[in-house]
Amino acid sequence: MTSRKLFWEDPYLTRVETSVSAVADDEVLLCSTIFFALSGGQERDHGTIGGFQVRQASKRGTDIWYALPDGHSLKVGQPVVVEIDWPRRYQLMRLHFAAELVLELVYRKLPGVKKTGAHISQDKARIDFDLPASIAEILPDIADAANAIVAANLVIVTGFEDIVAERRYWMINDFSRVPCGGTHVSRTGEVGSISLKRKNQGKNQERIEIYVALPESHQSQPSDAKPSFQRSALGVR
Repeated sequence: MTSRKLFWEDPYLTRVETSVSAVADDEVLLCSTIFFALSGGQERDHGTIGGFQVRQASKRGTDIWYALPDGHSLKVGQPVVVEIDWPRRYQLMRLHFAAELVLELVYRKLPGVKKTGAHISQDKARIDFDLPASIAEILPDIADAANAIVAANLVIVTGFEDIVAERRYWMINDFSRVPCGGTHVSRTGEVGSISLKRKNQGKNQERIEIYVALPESHQSQPSDAKPSFQRSALGVR
């Protein structure tokens, strides 16, 4: 049985009560989960299951298996509480969407450019391109365009393109619809100010590093002050 992925239904959940559906040595599968695994370049969540620290989260098909410490003692059918590190998750959500936004704007500025890699960590995001010339020249325009979209505080709608295959998308009206299975903020204004830095990784290898800074009005908010989210027409965000 595939776990119900609550991080798509409400990415602002930080705690959930569920139960163990399968156990294989040090790994467990849950009936439902808020704990994101590495996917699409976005790093996994940090947190606990049944009080045990999660060492790794691995996607296998549509399942997510969680590696716990040896001798964790959890059994099939056992109720457990899942908790994630909210400040880390929120930073990953903000950086993930910032990176997606920058990528879409680069595609428009440089039609046909090839993305060769991407990674979203808690501190920064990066996107790599196969490009013979420096990307530095277009970065100010990309940053200005991205920050204009952030300042407009637009609604970000997410949903399923294919429920069975779990293929998802995000969308901003009048801007773009993009395939993506990550966790996202509900409005562009949550991303905060975006800044970009160019790095040359070698011949024909250009990298954009992406950083975000929260507006002062958000910096003092407690981790449980989560904005409401927008449900898509499919009923799932």
